[in-house]
Amino acid sequence: MMNNILDSRKKIQQPEDQLREIEVLIISAQDLKNVKHLTKMKAYAVVYVEKDVHVTKTHIDEHGRTNPTWNEVVKVKFHAKLAENDVLAAVNVDICAHGHVREKPVGSARVLLCNVLKRGDASEPADNPIRRLTVQVWRSSVRPQGLLNLWVPPTGRFLMRRESVV
Repeated sequence: MMNNILDSRKKIQQPEDQLREIEVLIISAQDLKNVKHLTKMKAYAVVYVEKDVHVTKTHIDEHGRTNPTWNEVVKVKFHAKLAENDVLAAVNVDICAHGHVREKPVGSARVLLCNVLKRGDASEPADNPIRRLTVQVWRSSVRPQGLLNLWVPPTGRFLMRRESVV
């Protein structure tokens, strides 16, 4: 009897609560602002659609300074209904400079999900074309500062693993 009560209290996951996972290839950035004036800037990217649901990071580029290269596929989770219901839902990429005391924001970029996710079959090459996107990186002062190169497959999944698209 007690087990039945506990089972009935468990939250049943509704379809609108289900999470979807997509893959994003964070390739590189160029012409970023150097926010580390005394030491060498070591940048990494923080990627998310909904910050309170799932956030993932790339590795730290030790050598690129204001032109970092990551060539890293990250998996991002978000509520499945978000891509269909919210035309402003986006893949957000915050670029940060690693520091021993604190992390410094370098800039942010975003790509609307409705512009990149086009459905289709992830295993079908025709539905998964190779297409690199270059988007503007914006500083917190609302000034453009640099570019970010990335790729979001239209199906949300890569057909095969690639070393680089550059």
